[in-house]
Amino acid sequence: MIFAATVLIAVNARGFFDSAFDAVKHSAFQVATIITTTGYSTVDFDLWPAFSKTILCVLMFVGACAGSTGGGMKISRFILMFKALHKELDYVIHPRNIRKVTMDGKSVDHTVMRSVNMYFVAYIAIFVISLFCISLDNLDMTTNFTAVSAALNNIGPGLSLVGPTGNFGIFSPFAKLVLIFDMLAGRLELFPMLILFSRHTWKNW
Repeated sequence: MIFAATVLIAVNARGFFDSAFDAVKHSAFQVATIITTTGYSTVDFDLWPAFSKTILCVLMFVGACAGSTGGGMKISRFILMFKALHKELDYVIHPRNIRKVTMDGKSVDHTVMRSVNMYFVAYIAIFVISLFCISLDNLDMTTNFTAVSAALNNIGPGLSLVGPTGNFGIFSPFAKLVLIFDMLAGRLELFPMLILFSRHTWKNW
């Protein structure tokens, strides 16, 4: 995925660099820093073509490997969800077949798949609610969308007003609180933050 993204961006954004080497170098660095949620930038990638920026935006959601301290959805969850989708499609075609989702040659337990599905639902819910909340500041959609993406996935820079040369100072105090929550939720894998809003959590106190 990193190799493919680097090549596609290097080809698409070649005109922004003096040489093909520079295009590959900066493309590789930005792909690596986005997908690993490191947050650095060597160039203003907000000036790159829409195709290149779209690739970087998608990489924001992918995140690092399972068990890492990086943010994002984690690539392992995406693999499991796509395998589950393939299983369901196969079931529609062959209802009598019995298939199981496997990972590294081992069958994935139903509780693991349920956890992945619930994580995805919680992720989408937090993302959409946060997007609605910060849209009250009346900034452009690209800024709002990538601001939530950058915060929830612990990326760092987004696009437009929160791009590599911008910052989050343009948001209102309320929007900043929403983004702070997103940042903490993304770092703590969502559920610890969501538990704070459960009355059962505070009942024991």
